Amino acid sequence: MRQRFPAGRVVCATAPVVAAALAHVGPAATWLPGLRRRRFPGLAGQGSPSHVALTFDDGPDPGSTPLFLDALDVLGVRATFFVLGENVVRHPEVARELVRRGHELAVHGWTHDRPWWPSPARDARELLRTARVVGEVAGRAPHWYRPPYGILTSGRWAAARRAGLRPVLWTAWGKDWRHDATPASVRATVAADLRGGGTILLHDTDHASAPGSWRATLGALPDLVRDCREAGLTVGPLGEHGTGRGGTDEADGDSVPAGAGRSGRTERPAPFRSPAPG
Repeated sequence: MRQRFPAGRVVCATAPVVAAALAHVGPAATWLPGLRRRRFPGLAGQGSPSHVALTFDDGPDPGSTPLFLDALDVLGVRATFFVLGENVVRHPEVARELVRRGHELAVHGWTHDRPWWPSPARDARELLRTARVVGEVAGRAPHWYRPPYGILTSGRWAAARRAGLRPVLWTAWGKDWRHDATPASVRATVAADLRGGGTILLHDTDHASAPGSWRATLGALPDLVRDCREAGLTVGPLGEHGTGRGGTDEADGDSVPAGAGRSGRTERPAPFRSPAPG
């Protein structure tokens, strides 16, 4: 005879699982650009209205990263590179070259995975491991953390705090990981969302992107920097962006939004207009 289970009993049995899942993935809602900019400007990477932070994810890569370093040298720009621990271990000489040329190293995680299942112990272990590896290469402890795909779960929030890292995502990206990305598309996509005080997300490798997609980013870089400068904006790393340092963020409820003066009012970002099509 088939047993019948009361619906209430099923609901009671599954409720803790659902609650745990929501608690785990709930903070990942900060991935939504509008929510992030309005409620958590520091997490979005909003800094000084006269500055734009240039950031790259997923390296270092011996095939592509040195080409970005050469291009940035020509442009006279320094950037923040969110590196993967496994790539730093595989290519320590490239990571050291990043530092030697004056760029800022930040933590992107040990691997480029999607954290759908709660694993707070693993998150804490891997972030601490990555922070240690990056610190050894850079000669100082890293400050910034950007989770892969921008998915900031509760476990990764806690792990970042434990590692002394401040999470930061982005305000504009180039969608440069796509197989159909071109220098023109990367430039136009960044320009659509970029304002003074913004943080640009790009990739210096195809480690987690379409093969060869980094070439579109490299091709777009000179025009992106020129667009910013023509708008009266300086371009540099997060360390010069005015977002503050340390392991706290607006979510803690004890800090003033980036770009705010003593009155607590947020300054209006400088306008940004690009001649890029699209």
